Amino acid sequence: MRTLAHTKHPHDDAPDTAEAFRRLAALPPGEERDRVRQDIVSAWLPMADRLAGRFRNRGEALEDLRQVAALGLVKAVDRYDSTRGAAFESFAVPTITGEIKRHFRDHMWTLHVPRRVQDLRGRVRLAYQELSHSVGGRAPTVAEIAEKAGMTEEEAVAGLEALDSFTALSLDAELPGTEDGYTLVDALGGPDPALDVVVDREAVKPRLRTLPEREQRILYMRFFRDMTQSSIAEDLGISQMHVSRLISRCCSRLREDIMRDAA
Repeated sequence: MRTLAHTKHPHDDAPDTAEAFRRLAALPPGEERDRVRQDIVSAWLPMADRLAGRFRNRGEALEDLRQVAALGLVKAVDRYDSTRGAAFESFAVPTITGEIKRHFRDHMWTLHVPRRVQDLRGRVRLAYQELSHSVGGRAPTVAEIAEKAGMTEEEAVAGLEALDSFTALSLDAELPGTEDGYTLVDALGGPDPALDVVVDREAVKPRLRTLPEREQRILYMRFFRDMTQSSIAEDLGISQMHVSRLISRCCSRLREDIMRDAA
């Protein structure tokens, strides 16, 4: 079986596999075709490793990135059509790079961030790194980052916010500057039962105005002034039993009206 030619291209270090791709396209499925395919993948693995190295120090192990790049290389070999005349490297590089970026987008973000914001984050990160060496020991401003990255200040702000979205802080992590074990979860609020009261009051308010004046006064004294039924009866000169019946009847009417409107 003919071995792969490893002559170099004049302007890069890509292996010359043009003949191997022609053989691959002509071979039927079988062991020989699998061997040629494997030889092509092996010849291009160094390039895939170099592409993976561009993404090091971004929160993912280099070995894992190499595996993702190798997967992208296999996809590129299987999808490449040598009859179109384009060099394999011009097809393989974006395919492998896209596979690595897809890996970061789908598997590395702790929080879901829209694709557009992820792209802004990358541009902002590069601009921030470049400006950090030229602004005299201070942090670059939003305006400087926006100008450097060629975007609006609003987009720069969105990108800066996304810099902290790649990983998440545990709620049980102790907050910086605290010595008493105070964690992020201790700073979070809880459900406010008063919110339900607000909804109920707003629903009842317009219907209270439809009640007779005396019933409105009784409900006001009972639920807003917190007076007892005996005190209300004495104030109005009626029996406590009558007050109790009026309160019960008004509440039932209001409840029925609200439930009917809601239905």
